[in-house]
Amino acid sequence: MRHNKKFNHLSRKSAHRDAMLANMTISLIMHKRIVTTLAKAKALRVYAEPLINKTKDDTTANRRLVFKHLQNKEAVKELFSTVAAKVADRPGGYTRILKLGNRLGDNAKTCFIELVDFNEAMLEAKNQEKAAAKKSTRRSRKKAAAPAAEAPAPAAEAAAPAEEAPKTEE
Repeated sequence: MRHNKKFNHLSRKSAHRDAMLANMTISLIMHKRIVTTLAKAKALRVYAEPLINKTKDDTTANRRLVFKHLQNKEAVKELFSTVAAKVADRPGGYTRILKLGNRLGDNAKTCFIELVDFNEAMLEAKNQEKAAAKKSTRRSRKKAAAPAAEAPAPAAEAAAPAEEAPKTEE
């Protein structure tokens, strides 16, 4: 029976698959963004996010667990120093997959996979949107415009009959 054997095998034997995912995780940690196929990116996300989650608690045991998977001192050092500081308050979802299109040679779907808190352009755009949202809201403009629009209308109606009244008396 195939219970709980649902992950993508990526047409590789288990040793090759584990080595490939470990190398891709090291590249992702060191470069913060890599280009790969969509299937590999989805498999990498499942492999890398639990390792990134272990960095929230910087203990010797967690460092050894991560090193057991990655076998790279520099990557572990980078992960526990710079990456851990940025993901400390994030409750999960440490990677983002952005689809690019199909590759020319074999028409494979390609994508970026990146660490979420390290994309400076998206972070700046998000901060600008927050600042714009704080400056004005629909609710305050609607309330301010409604009384101003209602007030002049009765005054104009009251003035019009007053002008007509003297004309009828003459």
